[in-house]
Amino acid sequence: MSKQTLHPRKRPKSLLSLSTLLASFFGAAMIAAAFAYFNYKFSEYKFIDFKELIFYEKSDIFKPTQEQYVVIFYSSKEKDTMNQLANTKLRLPILAIDYYNQVRKNTKNTTFLRTGTKNSLSFIQRFNIYESPTIFFIKRSKDSLYKQDSMIRKLDNLKELSKQVKRL
Repeated sequence: MSKQTLHPRKRPKSLLSLSTLLASFFGAAMIAAAFAYFNYKFSEYKFIDFKELIFYEKSDIFKPTQEQYVVIFYSSKEKDTMNQLANTKLRLPILAIDYYNQVRKNTKNTTFLRTGTKNSLSFIQRFNIYESPTIFFIKRSKDSLYKQDSMIRKLDNLKELSKQVKRL
């Protein structure tokens, strides 16, 4: 028997090596995880404690009495906004929070609130409000603590308000 040197058969290199495949998989998984985290973070419901964040109706401190409210964050600098809010009739009472803190007399269905700059900024950050007008529901959790009870939606105009409330 003659000695034959056995050479292992060389595999041709493929374009997709195992390390490339794993790197692609982990990259896609990291992107999906980041997307899911930020989606969750911006959609989780927040709380508002009216003892902590002080709002005023004219010059009196606002004390919530209803179980649920429709919260509308708006700008009084937009034409006729305050009149539209004052005359809006919904199944739930409206808390209208003005970015510019203009004083307005309450109506049967709408309570106009204002607050200081610190509380206003805290409210905007807590609820991730980037545009005006925006709308969402809050529901009493206990005493003066209310939980966000819907997604926050941007209104194109206040004429759509009753339609948006039905969607929430």
